[in-house]
Parts: sequence; structure tokens; C-alpha cells
Amino acid sequence: MHAIGEASRRSGVPIETIRYYEREGIIAKAERTASGRRVYTEAAVAELRFIRRCRDLGFPLPIACKLYALSSEETADCGEVRAFGMSQLAEVNSKISELQELASALEELTANCAEGSTKCPMLDRLRS
Repeated sequence: MHAIGEASRRSGVPIETIRYYEREGIIAKAERTASGRRVYTEAAVAELRFIRRCRDLGFPLPIACKLYALSSEETADCGEVRAFGMSQLAEVNSKISELQELASALEELTANCAEGSTKCPMLDRLRS
């Protein structure tokens, strides 16, 4: 059994996030000691770690929870898991495309700036 600080350290999930997950029913409420302190099993820490890894990959919390549920099924459908992964990959690729467009726009705006000029073309473009 681990105190919340140790569960946080072992899972990489901040203490406040662990409390939030409990309040929202994302993870089961921790057992309590006689003094009321939360204690977590190794299985609870593993669940937190799993959810954190999903979140690190950008999966929304509800999908991370679905993936965790699927991970505990002996007959988990790999096709369903793959669909979640492919959907997330499409989202990441879309964000990359948006960021590349943003970088191009900023490169164009900054390229138009003349050093030492009192009239800045970039500011003019931003105003228009």
C-alpha cells in the first residue's frame, strides 16, 4: 500500500490529479487508513501509470479510460484499440499540419520586417 505522495511519484501523476480522478470516478476511491489518509494498491498505481501514458500520447481522458478497460479484458478487441490509435494519430497529424501552416505564416511575416525601420510591415499586416 502506498500513500498518495508515493503513488504520485510511482505513477507520474500529480497528487491533485489523483484526487480529481477519484472525485470524477475515473479511478476507484482509495482505501483510507484509520487517520483518514488515502492509500493505494500497486494495481491502483499501475492504473494511474496507464492513464498517464495514454494522456502523454494525447488521448482524451474518456478514451484513456476505455483503453484501460480494454486492457483488463482477456478478449480485448485489438481492432477497437487500433481504431482509437488511428484516430489519435489523425488528430496529431492534423495539429502538425496546423502548426506547419502557422510556422509558414510567421516566417512570411517576420521575413518582411526590415531591421531598424520605424514602420514595421509585420505590425501593418497584423492590424489589417
